[in-house]
Amino acid sequence: MFWRKKVPANPNVLDVGGGVYNVRVRTLRHGDEVALRFTKSAHIGVAEEGKGYVLRKPVVSTEHFDRGEIAVFFDANYRITSTEAEGVEFIPVSEWSKD
Repeated sequence: MFWRKKVPANPNVLDVGGGVYNVRVRTLRHGDEVALRFTKSAHIGVAEEGKGYVLRKPVVSTEHFDRGEIAVFFDANYRITSTEAEGVEFIPVSEWSKD
């Protein structure tokens, strides 16, 4: 139906368009929020298995220097298939405040 809002392919990653993606995470240790931006052309590489692509990005919060890492997996057509996080948790796009 034309009046329905488009649901993102993955609730944790916002596809801004033009190969640009936004992610927000919260550190598990102190709850610091960190916003990340990455692009298809500069940050995404071929997955180890050779099928699809992956982004692996370290995360460091500015307030407490908490550390973590995220991984976003894509298929061969750059559609997001899954996300993983270590030391942080993803904040779903639906919970982002309007800046």
